[in-house]
Amino acid sequence: MENFIVSARKYRPATFDMVVGQDTITNTLKSAIKNGHLAQAYLFCGPRGVGKTTCARIFAKTINCINLKENGEACDKCESCLSFNTLRSFNIHELDAASNNKVEDIRSLNDQIRIPPQIGKYSIYIIDEVHMLSSSAFNAFLKTLEEPPSHAIFILATTEKHKIIPTILSRCQIFDFNRIRIEDIVGRLMYVARNESVTAEEDALHTIAQKADGALRDALSIFDQIVSLCGKNITYKDVINNLNVLDYEYYFTTVNAAIEGNVSLILTTFNEILEKGFDGHNFISGLNSHLRDLLVSKDESTLRLLEAAPSIKQRYLHQTRLCPVDFLYKALDLGSNCDISYKNNKNPRLHIELCLIKLCLIMAESRDTAEKKKSDEIELTKPEKEPLVPSKPEVIRQENEPVRKSPGRQEPSSGKHVPVFEKPAKSFSIRDIISEAGEPEVNRTSNSKEPVPGSVTTPVQGSRENLATGNFTPAWQEFINGLKGDGTRIISMFKSITPDLEDEHTLTIHLSNAAQKDLFLQNYKQRLINFLENKFIESDLDIIIAVDQSETNDIIYSDEQKYNYLQAKYPVLKDFKKTFNLDIN
Repeated sequence: MENFIVSARKYRPATFDMVVGQDTITNTLKSAIKNGHLAQAYLFCGPRGVGKTTCARIFAKTINCINLKENGEACDKCESCLSFNTLRSFNIHELDAASNNKVEDIRSLNDQIRIPPQIGKYSIYIIDEVHMLSSSAFNAFLKTLEEPPSHAIFILATTEKHKIIPTILSRCQIFDFNRIRIEDIVGRLMYVARNESVTAEEDALHTIAQKADGALRDALSIFDQIVSLCGKNITYKDVINNLNVLDYEYYFTTVNAAIEGNVSLILTTFNEILEKGFDGHNFISGLNSHLRDLLVSKDESTLRLLEAAPSIKQRYLHQTRLCPVDFLYKALDLGSNCDISYKNNKNPRLHIELCLIKLCLIMAESRDTAEKKKSDEIELTKPEKEPLVPSKPEVIRQENEPVRKSPGRQEPSSGKHVPVFEKPAKSFSIRDIISEAGEPEVNRTSNSKEPVPGSVTTPVQGSRENLATGNFTPAWQEFINGLKGDGTRIISMFKSITPDLEDEHTLTIHLSNAAQKDLFLQNYKQRLINFLENKFIESDLDIIIAVDQSETNDIIYSDEQKYNYLQAKYPVLKDFKKTFNLDIN
């Protein structure tokens, strides 16, 4: 019986061109060999099964090749290449640092380095899993790695770059190997299947590649395992049954049930998955991956992120048309939260079932929101009923009372009498109308309280005077007295204000600083105008604010300004603050 050789060894790349998924690194190494730019130390790092040790061996073989090809590959005909292929080369030395990690092993290596090569120019030392060396071994290796003999080249390989001390990293050229793409792994599996006369479905090879998680060696090992079970014909069903992988059909069914809001279907589907022996955590994790694939299928620019067989891609494109983007966002959020809290839940099945029920409610909530929005839009487009507007009361004036005009306003020239309102934007009250109609004062004020000074109330018409000729000072004091509810600081501010009456329509207020100006404009300007317009017969009153700039910089506002002022006046305050470690505020 012929000895069986696993595919990972049988189809191990022998040249740079056969290396899968690491084109950038292989091209760089070939260029370095052709140009003679060889460093004394290289570090190959990356995940398992991506070709680190394989590239190190090909690199070591190609360096000593006597007759290089034009493309930078080894000739496989010279004595150096033949000795390497038959595993009898004395120029290439491999050391497993996982089992030779002591200081004595590195000292032995240092003594061996002194021996020049028998064939070729270089002695190459490949140290695999170099991160397993002890700290003492690393320190013993530093000097040799930095200044080796001219014929020595070191190639270090590791899966855990972060465990290597920085002094080693600084002495090496570092090459980071990437995970191999699913498409590249599928292509390599097809190549192996053809050479082994194995018929394999493309979906089955994609499932193997996804299970390998970017490691070609793992994919070849899984391939050998499936061939041992199924023989020369590999189907998708055989792969998912052998690898304990959940069929993607369950994920499509789950999402369709969530879109339709079919709670019964989604719960029975999950129950069927559990009856087949699958773990609920694996199901929710796979569902999240499925939702992610649906999301990236939404846009052509992200479609390249979907790693699936062509037939499966068409199903993703079909289902993603049925899923709104908002549904996918909310479903991913629910699935992610369920995945995070799964292990801490005492009833994991119920936990996932609640998540699935919430998935079914997403579309129902979206439909309710859309219908409500549509009904609101219909209500807005309906013609509004005309409100019942009461007719404007006719303003009855006294015979001898003149009509007050705004400055610059013209009387209408039409023959009909059109009432001219002094301030159309200002509201009017029934009291004004009754007062102008001449109702007796007793009837109007019999049940009313005394007006509060400073409030907008309409005084008796007969007591109103002209602002220019009337007594303004008592009115100003009356306004200040009406501010008692605003605090002593406001009253003090108004008592310090000096108002000047420019004319019958203009009043100038002198303020001390910009802060008083802002406070007056925001809270008290309109209040003062209303008070004066109701106290006197003038209207369209304008208040001009004048700020004394000479006093602005002398006013102390903040705690820091107060402290600086007191410190300038009492220097001992600085020592007092420092001694007791006091803060300004």
